[in-house]
Amino acid sequence: MTIRITGRPSPLRNLSRENKQVLSTFTALCFLGLVFTFLSPYFLSVNNLLTVATQTAIIAIIAIGQTYVMITTGIDLSIGSNIALSGMLAGLAMTHGVPVWIAVLIGLASGAVVGALNGVMITYGKIPPFIATLCTMMAIRGVSLTLTQGIPVSSLPKSFTVIGTGSIAGIPIPVILMVALTAIFGFVLARTKLGRHVYAAGSNVDAARLSGVNTKAVLIKVYVISGFLAAAAGLIMAARIISAQPAAGDGYELDAVASSVIGGTSTLGGEGMIGGTFIGAFIIGILRNGLNLVGVSPFIQKIVIGVVIGGSVFFDHIKRKD
Repeated sequence: MTIRITGRPSPLRNLSRENKQVLSTFTALCFLGLVFTFLSPYFLSVNNLLTVATQTAIIAIIAIGQTYVMITTGIDLSIGSNIALSGMLAGLAMTHGVPVWIAVLIGLASGAVVGALNGVMITYGKIPPFIATLCTMMAIRGVSLTLTQGIPVSSLPKSFTVIGTGSIAGIPIPVILMVALTAIFGFVLARTKLGRHVYAAGSNVDAARLSGVNTKAVLIKVYVISGFLAAAAGLIMAARIISAQPAAGDGYELDAVASSVIGGTSTLGGEGMIGGTFIGAFIIGILRNGLNLVGVSPFIQKIVIGVVIGGSVFFDHIKRKD
């Protein structure tokens, strides 16, 4: 007689690969928070946690757009320059008497236009994403510097700077905007036709095209989204520091890539979730904040973050082989 012993299957078995990735990333975030809680008595203070969230808001917002791009096997290196351009254009408009809401629209529109330009160069010009966005990164940074000869735009109206410095019910407005944009674009990617087409184009662009997906339109929309979100981050940054800086956003495209990769977005395309990217952005934010609290040199911080990114990419490739 054979006795069969059965038990309840592990709940983790019912999770998709993407959800498992988000869960593991969240576990890493909690572990990181626990480590810094022991290392610094100031880490878990309300003020410090709000500071982390506020500082992470800009990284998370631009990382959302980068995630869309990376799912399609692309990359957007123009994010940092887009941050500067949107802030500069909006700042110049406001200092010349343009109403704040119109200036904000000008800044957002500039990001979308740059994104569309990237998309057109990649889809119709057949320029690789790395080269296309590298060109716009350099050109747009030059435009930002030329607009005021490298001089920051200050004396911005309070009705604008409240976006970066104000709070609602004790929660900083940048954090509220970050959560709202994460929810909106997370829903679009996970639950809409555009989201399905983004994944299809990233998994197999030829198969997607043969299935009736207008892959060129999808790619252009993806880069428009990335440009728009970079511009939104640029406006928040300008409002937070109460000036538009032509050098703003320098290197932020790397933070966007790091957050996406740590959050589970594959460098080979076809995989990624906004929830994972959101957590990945907080891992970057907490790493920097925690290392600052314990007195680690900024140079060493770059090494640590580089190792984390490299490890994330390595394990992504290992998982794909399994």
